[in-house]
Amino acid sequence: MHNIKLITSTAAAAALVLSGGVAMAQAARPAARPAAAPASAAPQTGPAIPNVCVFSNQAAIANSAVGKYVVSRLQQIQGQVQAEVQGEETQLQTDAKAYAAQRATLTSDVQQQREKAFNDRAQALQRKAQQRSRELDATQQKALSRIVSDYNPIVLGVVRTRNCGLLVDGQSVLVANPAMDLTADVVRQLDAKETQFAFEREHLDDAQPAAAR
Repeated sequence: MHNIKLITSTAAAAALVLSGGVAMAQAARPAARPAAAPASAAPQTGPAIPNVCVFSNQAAIANSAVGKYVVSRLQQIQGQVQAEVQGEETQLQTDAKAYAAQRATLTSDVQQQREKAFNDRAQALQRKAQQRSRELDATQQKALSRIVSDYNPIVLGVVRTRNCGLLVDGQSVLVANPAMDLTADVVRQLDAKETQFAFEREHLDDAQPAAAR
């Protein structure tokens, strides 16, 4: 059982974060109950299968205190990046409008110089936006990997306690008897272990994407 590598599920969990900025935050909130939901609406399951357990990486991250904190912090960092890029874009547009108003009064050489300068600024801004996007991805992956690394030992401990002979990924299961699900136990223990950790936006070298190709 010590060879289980839950870290491989980080990529699936990462899909919930910053896809529109709110996907995981929404998943973390309890689903609203219909006003008059019939009792039969709950999935009917058979008896729990002995020694077969279910665990959901995504649900563990979405419902744990540290997972909710990471989502909030990632959204905050994303907002800072958007403000930075949009601020420079707004300034570029303002300068371009000012140039357009006086363009007719400038010589051809000055026009070419100014337009080249605007083009260079626009390309630099595009490169910055692309780099910030890569940095956000790296920041998200690192933060989620930290959570998964922290709860892996907890999962293995619960697996031993429950005497699980088989651990099934909860994202691949349509219906399972709740008694087989380890996720809530893992979340409780993870909440007792940590509720947040400090992290900042990752800073990548401009040359890194080119070197990776």
